[in-house]
Amino acid sequence: MTVCEISENEAFRRDLIEVMAPLRAFSRSLCRNHALADDLVQETLMKAWAARRSYKPGTNFRAWTYRILRNAFYSSWRKDRRLSQLNTDLHANTVHAVDSVEATLELADVSGALHQLPAEQRQAIMLTAAGGCDYEQAASIAGVAIGTIKSRVSRGRSALSGLLDQPRNRRGKGTAVGGVEAMMRDAMAMSGQTA
Repeated sequence: MTVCEISENEAFRRDLIEVMAPLRAFSRSLCRNHALADDLVQETLMKAWAARRSYKPGTNFRAWTYRILRNAFYSSWRKDRRLSQLNTDLHANTVHAVDSVEATLELADVSGALHQLPAEQRQAIMLTAAGGCDYEQAASIAGVAIGTIKSRVSRGRSALSGLLDQPRNRRGKGTAVGGVEAMMRDAMAMSGQTA
């Protein structure tokens, strides 16, 4: 291996490390399962490393790796749709210790609302908002025109806003937290205590 090849490999390795966190966020938005998302990122990194000679330096590295991840996701999805799905309800109902319950509930609301969006809108929002891509990069990754990405982001944001405004997606009165508060008040009232 020549000094030039070693230098190129080292630069490529640094670029891969830099793009890992955004890839993980994008992968989690696609998979809806942290373990599967991490596996997908690992597969993407391995495929990118194996194909490093096909990458053209000076082009958009992030878009190139996002496209690898996206293609790997859809290939895996097509292959796995014949198999039974993991029990995501069990994972969703598992209690996790957190510092801020309210923040966690709000994040769960946003995550739940995001997953109610059509896949194209969710992908466009995750690329532009969480992935930090501009419209041009997001369009390149998704393989669509810039106008299509702008439209998907706009429709997705509107739908997301509407979903988050619905009472069943908000944590407060009439939801799980509001129900617990009501039960606490009833229990205190029965015991003669005041709230």
